[in-house]
Amino acid sequence: MDPKYSAAYYNRGLSKEKLDDFRGAIQDYNTAIKLDPKLSVFYFLRAHAKEKLYDYAGVMKDYNKAIELDPKFNTAYYNRGLLKLLLRDINGACLDWSKAGELGYKQAYELIKQYCK
Repeated sequence: MDPKYSAAYYNRGLSKEKLDDFRGAIQDYNTAIKLDPKLSVFYFLRAHAKEKLYDYAGVMKDYNKAIELDPKFNTAYYNRGLLKLLLRDINGACLDWSKAGELGYKQAYELIKQYCK
């Protein structure tokens, strides 16, 4: 009904992800971002969909943008740390998990114990 309602694209993107339509979800998140580029959650969710398509450069870019827009987005730091671990950047992962932990994401400390010396 309202083609400029970013939340509708956000919600449809979530639905498409549940149906494993990651490309469709990314298209919807792209539209949501175009309509409301200051909402960090749109970048965060697009990163998740891109990860399913192994677009790690795109994932990193979106997590970086989500954190830039919301420096207290603890889950974005946590997930970016997971991506850095996958890319073999252990030091970067440990820094992100430490920041996530400082911001209240307690599960980050389990990964710090496991991977960070």
